[in-house]
Amino acid sequence: MSATRTQVYLTEEQRTRIDRVAAAGGLTMAEVIRRALDAYLDHEADPASALAATFGAAPDAEVPSRDSWRRG
Repeated sequence: MSATRTQVYLTEEQRTRIDRVAAAGGLTMAEVIRRALDAYLDHEADPASALAATFGAAPDAEVPSRDSWRRG
């Protein structure tokens, strides 16, 4: 794996949490961040997939009659 050095700014809370995860898993901070980025990028939202996954999510929803719409 080839890597490129990149500098980012983290909040103190982010750094503390990353350090905790790294220590628990015996990983470097860089590895924790790379894994988190991979997980995020692998689950990028695709609009078509999101619509397909939620289609019919509220089958009991009441739809008002179109007869009451004002036209003209």
